[in-house]
Amino acid sequence: MGWDWTDADDIRRRLDDGADPESWSGGRPLHRAAVFGSPQAVAELARRVADVDALEDGVTALWEAVMSRKPDNARALAAAGADPWRPLLGGWSPGRLSLAGPTPELFPVPEGVFLTDAERAAAQEAHRLTTALGDFYYDGTGLACVAGIDAAEAVRRLQAAPVVDGERLEVLNELLEDLYAAYDMDESSQIVGVTSVPGGCVVTQPWGYAPQMPGVLARLSADTLCYGLYANPKSGNQGGIARHGRIEGWDLHPGGGPDENDTSKEVLASYLYQHNAVAYACAFAGLRLDDRRAVVGPPDVWVELPRRDYWSH
Repeated sequence: MGWDWTDADDIRRRLDDGADPESWSGGRPLHRAAVFGSPQAVAELARRVADVDALEDGVTALWEAVMSRKPDNARALAAAGADPWRPLLGGWSPGRLSLAGPTPELFPVPEGVFLTDAERAAAQEAHRLTTALGDFYYDGTGLACVAGIDAAEAVRRLQAAPVVDGERLEVLNELLEDLYAAYDMDESSQIVGVTSVPGGCVVTQPWGYAPQMPGVLARLSADTLCYGLYANPKSGNQGGIARHGRIEGWDLHPGGGPDENDTSKEVLASYLYQHNAVAYACAFAGLRLDDRRAVVGPPDVWVELPRRDYWSH
């Protein structure tokens, strides 16, 4: 089996020929089908396993279907006996998590199960923010989402100089004409854009990781917090958290799934912003962007960072 688990007849043939319904490539076939399969394939596997609610990495196949926004697969699992209301990560059950997503009617809701006002507000803001940002290509982009300060204060903290004329402006114009060329230009690494947004500001570099460097995050986060993101084209989204001038989280994976030890709030954020690292970073800092200009430009101001070691801040 590869990535395609949609052919129920093929899966049925493999199982009839002796394939193990409990194990595939170090994991559980039902969990894989819940994400990548069809409802028919899920139903075929579900009737063959010993426990439709067996755990893999702390979650059931039904959780995977809900997290992956596969409502038809989730319904197939529930019809096979999977429990929507079993608490799993961060105290969330698949059923209660679904109440915060696009299909709140997915399962009949027992009495007393509901979202709190804070959870409902978080879900509404996630829908608003992701809609405002829309879909766009951001591989190679670096961001620092900073709470509570505007662009002018961010520039002051970074001791950055506005790029307004001369040779540096020529370099900037070259970058904007060909972002791909920026990857090979040493001059590109010091230039960033800064934009005030509701809730704070965004420092962006559409061609590099400069805003996420520890020294940049530490300076920006004095008396506040910020979330740094580098959408690494080679290895995926890389996140970092800075608070009160100190790095408190590194090598994070914004837009990815939740981890077993995540808090309730972290699990909800992972669900609401799955596959949307930019929105996750903005939401973490409490930024309420109305569009994606602060990310992709043009920013309020282009500035050049002073030459210094930003990796050992």
